[in-house]
Amino acid sequence: MTTRGQFHHALEEINNDIVRLANATENALGNAIEALFNKDTEHAKAIIEEDHNIDKLEMDINDKTILLIAKQQPVATDLRRLIIALRIVTDLERMADNAKNIATSTTYLGEDNNVVLPEGLKKMQEIAIEMLHTALKAFKEEDITLASSLSEMDDKVDRLYKLIISELLGETATNPDKIQYVMQVAFCARYLERYADHITNIGESILFLVKGENYNLN
Repeated sequence: MTTRGQFHHALEEINNDIVRLANATENALGNAIEALFNKDTEHAKAIIEEDHNIDKLEMDINDKTILLIAKQQPVATDLRRLIIALRIVTDLERMADNAKNIATSTTYLGEDNNVVLPEGLKKMQEIAIEMLHTALKAFKEEDITLASSLSEMDDKVDRLYKLIISELLGETATNPDKIQYVMQVAFCARYLERYADHITNIGESILFLVKGENYNLN
């Protein structure tokens, strides 16, 4: 295999690993929301433990990418692809951290069946996962139109976040004894909002990859 062929084979491996990491991140969020609404603290603890495997995958991709830069010394678009890979992997790992944080909040809330959670949290999750699928498709196809569409989707998540926080503030006013509940649910909403923000960062990275310019989708 030629040096050029070796480079593209290694780059394809890195891209496949990025998709694996994105899928793990999606599963982490889905499991975290499921544990939250089922008030399943044991499931939540398992999600927290699983985050170590996601962290390891992130480090493995980083090591592969940095080694490829060192060995091949790519320039121009090839170098940009590897730099973008490092940026995307960082955002995916932080998304997984937000899923882990939701699981941590679940352990704090406990198994109180009287706790009623805002349905808006599930809607935020649904949009975030749709955003992730869109971002992955944009990444694979280097599609700047898809990448740009993430901004509008993120706005929907932001609106839901503000609505949930407004409702929680009303809950605090009428039930001051529920402050622990309000705090943890507000944290969960914030973690979901941050999860979506990191996906818009991925969109910005794709735009930079294709056009060579920085864009702000948040």
